[in-house]
Amino acid sequence: MFRNTLAAFAASSFLCAGSALAGERAIIVLDASGSMWGQIEGKTKIEIARETLGDVLSTIPADLELGLIAYGHRRKGQCSDIEQIVAPAAGTSTAIAASVHKLNPKGKTPLTDAVRQAAESLRYTEDKATVILVTDGIETCEADPCAVASELERAGVDFTAHVVGFGLQEGEGVQVSCIAENTGGVFLEADDAAELTDALTKTVAAAPPVPEPEPEPAALEDNVTITARLAEGAADYDLNGRYDYFPMEDDTPAAKSVVGGYDTTFTATLEPGRYLLRYKKDMAGAETVIEVTGDEKIERDLVLGAGVISVAVLPDDGAEPDTAGRFDILAFGAKSGGYGSGTLVVPAGDVVIEARLGKGDLAESLTLAPGEIVERDLVLGIGIVRANAVYAAGGPAVETSGLRVDVFSARKALDGTRKDFGGGYGPGNEFKLPPGDYVVRARLDKAVSEAPVTVARGGATDVVVDLNAGVLAISVPGAYRIDVFAAKPDLQGKRTDFGGTYGETFQTTLHPGDYAVVATMGDSKGEKKEMPASVMAAERTEVMVE
Repeated sequence: MFRNTLAAFAASSFLCAGSALAGERAIIVLDASGSMWGQIEGKTKIEIARETLGDVLSTIPADLELGLIAYGHRRKGQCSDIEQIVAPAAGTSTAIAASVHKLNPKGKTPLTDAVRQAAESLRYTEDKATVILVTDGIETCEADPCAVASELERAGVDFTAHVVGFGLQEGEGVQVSCIAENTGGVFLEADDAAELTDALTKTVAAAPPVPEPEPEPAALEDNVTITARLAEGAADYDLNGRYDYFPMEDDTPAAKSVVGGYDTTFTATLEPGRYLLRYKKDMAGAETVIEVTGDEKIERDLVLGAGVISVAVLPDDGAEPDTAGRFDILAFGAKSGGYGSGTLVVPAGDVVIEARLGKGDLAESLTLAPGEIVERDLVLGIGIVRANAVYAAGGPAVETSGLRVDVFSARKALDGTRKDFGGGYGPGNEFKLPPGDYVVRARLDKAVSEAPVTVARGGATDVVVDLNAGVLAISVPGAYRIDVFAAKPDLQGKRTDFGGTYGETFQTTLHPGDYAVVATMGDSKGEKKEMPASVMAAERTEVMVE
């Protein structure tokens, strides 16, 4: 009996209350959490859901684009266990019914994120969207369903969520009903077969028929046509910006637009009344109030008072745009840009264009006139340095990722420091630099060397730094720690520390010379063993301390 009643209940809430869904798009969000194994009148909730949805789905309009999202059906304890199983489309009834039949409840109840994902799948900020949540419990993943519902209502074009709760515990209904209340949907609850029958009798079966309202005079079709233009009298330009019409009451625009889209010339059919038209393209925008009557068509231009700037970031004259180059346009406190090349619609007035490529940068100011179309090649005039290192002149290349390469200005400041132009790890680092003299510094472990390089505009220079270093590999069975020091102490009697590590092996890169290997045996207070070692450029020295 409960299954049949729930079928009628679901049909009334999804189809009767939402009969306008025909020809529209909706998603069922189904609770498949572990609590769906609970029983009502001797039957598990998931069985009731499977059978009920199977019955209801056979009655939906053929042109309703319907999808299915489930949660809690794949993993235990995972708030991310949300899956769109069937994408919204017409004729999905059989696929949804089959998918529901395969669900195996086991996890948590992330109903808030599931409703949000359903709204996003329906592109609720662009199109009318309806979500139907079927749940036997409340949110268990620390989200706020009421706040999210309000957020979706504010951001959506025409977003509605209906909520069906069945088998809810006392007091749980109020924690999910806000989803429907905050979006203009309906909340219906079934506790048992008898209460469900009573609820349907009061809300559906016993409801008196609503008389058909007298039809209002139909609005003229395509009665408003607007063309967006850069400037008064400007030639046509393919703006393809975003437009929205907001009904106005007492000079206050509504929160939601009734018609919107993307175009340059756009035609709409609007009921008589006042509307605020907003248009936005890139950094420019405009708005105006439209008075619509029932007996005349409106055709007019919407002037943005803007121009167009096309930018390309070039490493040198005649080069192709570099996709690593960043450009930004600054106008009236706003900033927008991109990489390589691009075109933006910008408010007329004083504008600054900035470009960056590697360590090269420039800025250009201009005054943009309404309707003006500007093309700018931003030539950074940089050169390229490719840096590598060898252990010794004519010796093997340094190929380890531990190699650090940095670039500095060749000229030192008064305090002896050099300007840092950045760096990176590994061989083959490439640096894009303004023309000038630089120093490339390579470091591997304790070996550090530099090489000068001159960067020419538009050129590419390979620099190889001679590390003048070798590798010292140490093995000490039973060692607690291994350290390497200079073989001889300095004038203060201290030996330079070249690093170390805990354990029985240690490898480091050092400049040629004599060193002392000190091993601490057993633990931190253990016996210390010392052994001399010599390092030669481009050679590997292996030392065993016994």
